[in-house]
Amino acid sequence: MPQTLTYPKIARSTVRRYNSRATYDLQKIHSIVDASAVLHVSFAPDPDDDFPAILPMIGKMGSFDFPSADLGEPLDCYLHGYVSSRIMNLARTHVENGAKGLPVCIAATQADGIVLSLTPNSHSYNYRSAVLHGHASLVTSDDEKRWAMRLVTDGVVPQRWDNTRVPPDKAEMESTRILRVQVASGSGKIRQGGPHDDKKDTDRDEVTSSTWTGVLPLWESVGEPISSASNRVDRVPEHIQEYVRSRNKGNRAAALDAVEEPKPAGNKVGQDN
Repeated sequence: MPQTLTYPKIARSTVRRYNSRATYDLQKIHSIVDASAVLHVSFAPDPDDDFPAILPMIGKMGSFDFPSADLGEPLDCYLHGYVSSRIMNLARTHVENGAKGLPVCIAATQADGIVLSLTPNSHSYNYRSAVLHGHASLVTSDDEKRWAMRLVTDGVVPQRWDNTRVPPDKAEMESTRILRVQVASGSGKIRQGGPHDDKKDTDRDEVTSSTWTGVLPLWESVGEPISSASNRVDRVPEHIQEYVRSRNKGNRAAALDAVEEPKPAGNKVGQDN
């Protein structure tokens, strides 16, 4: 049986509330990150600024040194950005000053359902979430940069790179920056199942007979392709049609699967909603 690799449980990444939902499994955490259309990346912008900065970014998990590595293996997170953005400049400055890179936190969340209970206090969501901590540095090699650009592009729509005008020209390479985040720690949290109401409410007929409870499955759906005004290709390419089909099928299946209660594992602390 293959070994399951996990991130270490350390103070900053250990899930404490409803810890029965926690996962440190690389496969599960990396899958949540890759399934998210947008990652939220936070960092300290300036020592004199009291507020952290949070940017929505596009990113994917991967390994340039071991490109065949799967999601269950140690990977970096590659983030795509613009040459003059603040996070890119800060990452470069940190490395020039001798640091591993700019410390960042990456958050990803997939909502799978709205859980409606007997009381508003017990309402919840079914979800999959992941948080990574790591050090971000600029990719300086053109080979790794092109590899990462392809990783991100195909991570959004599979096979898209080969079905566009490539490789990027000099201007495109110069205007694009790629951050490689070397992950130091990570954790995930997953909620699935139906309502978890307290006995004080489930034992009251006047409450249970008047309040509908259950789950509203929730998933992201890709619409039918709409050609641009300048498009000259008559038929929507198969790689796009297949992406729409598989993405919608997978997201729907994940939302419906999340309605089922998870199988018991480990010690459960308290009643979770």
